[in-house]
Amino acid sequence: MTRVVELYSFYAALGALVVSALILIPASISRRRAASAKPSATSTRLTSCGLILQAVGLASLTLSVVARAIITGHGPFSNMYEFSIAFAWGILVAGLLFWRRYRTLTVDGLSIMVAVGLLIFASQLPSRHVPLVPALQQSLLLTFHVAAAVAAYGSFTVGFVSALLFIWQKSRPSLRLPRPETLEDISYRSVVIGFPLMTLVIILGALWADVAWGRYWGWDPKETASLVTWLIYAGYLHARFIRGWRGTKAAILLVAGFCAVLLTFFGNYIFSGLHSYT
Repeated sequence: MTRVVELYSFYAALGALVVSALILIPASISRRRAASAKPSATSTRLTSCGLILQAVGLASLTLSVVARAIITGHGPFSNMYEFSIAFAWGILVAGLLFWRRYRTLTVDGLSIMVAVGLLIFASQLPSRHVPLVPALQQSLLLTFHVAAAVAAYGSFTVGFVSALLFIWQKSRPSLRLPRPETLEDISYRSVVIGFPLMTLVIILGALWADVAWGRYWGWDPKETASLVTWLIYAGYLHARFIRGWRGTKAAILLVAGFCAVLLTFFGNYIFSGLHSYT
């Protein structure tokens, strides 16, 4: 029964989020285009419907993750199917939090699309439950490691979307998109949240590696990719505070940072190493 709940909740979340994104992105463009006027009743209803579906999608995905945890007895870290779902969950939470602060439906809608892409990717992966390999059996430490990664990646995704929109706004200004100042602030805030969490990911990962493999750091490809990701975001903060970087140069750094996130996430498909079991 729990397995049925897991699968049905997963596909309910995927369906709700697809519809939510298809509603929110056009609705946000419509609202921005008429920013000087009061939004129409139809636009307001569509926006509310899209946000409700986003909440439904998040609730359904949470139920799916919880159901799987009950079945397996551990968090979402034994394979790429589980972590893809967790990554999508982190994006949805971050998207809603930033929407509450900035009310930028375009950023929220595009972030949902990234989450949808991850869920579609997960749907193509084996979802069977398999016993944990020995290196993953330090579940409490690993759970915190993965939870920090999910939160960091979710925040970085919002920053990536904002950075892309900022670059677009600077090259082709449009009243249909959020103001560049707002987008830049969202990007910065996303790193302020995500960078300490990414630092925690590396620290907890090193502690876990010592328990699992007898060393804190071994330059495993995925460890190295995580360090490169951390250095890019550290470089962004350094450039902003010390060098006074703003605008397109800083946005490009955030795009590069998110590319490093994706390389870290998909690295086990590219490189061999101790993380290849995922």
